[in-house]
Amino acid sequence: MGTVTEKNLTLLRTAYGRLERADVEACAQLLTEDFIANVPGMADPLHGREVWKLGARAMWDGFPDLRITVEDMFGAGDRVAVRVHFSGTHRGSFQGFAPTGREVGFRSLEIYRVEDDRIAEEWVAPDMISLMRQIAPETAPAPQ
Repeated sequence: MGTVTEKNLTLLRTAYGRLERADVEACAQLLTEDFIANVPGMADPLHGREVWKLGARAMWDGFPDLRITVEDMFGAGDRVAVRVHFSGTHRGSFQGFAPTGREVGFRSLEIYRVEDDRIAEEWVAPDMISLMRQIAPETAPAPQ
């Protein structure tokens, strides 16, 4: 059966695997109905699976060849921490930026809370400054 921590790690590995295959609907089924997203720059947490799906689809729309590499994952109790690298080609509009065709890469540190074998809450800290610098029209730094 495994420990609670092992079960939670397996749940997150499954979620990232589904996300990497762009199966947003299947990934969202691993979230609780009242899922909470804590996102930098937002005064209050966001709530619900639909909000999460909007964010995931925005990434896939902007970067249709998105690659997701989990670099570290560990857990304790009901929490799982993940260090993840995202990379892809900017082929669609993203955050108001027209497609540039540039290869991009950025990292995120993410913490999840698991409840009743579902992902109940996330705290994400993506390096959006790095990503925006890579897709801004006046700059073209190498992907990270």
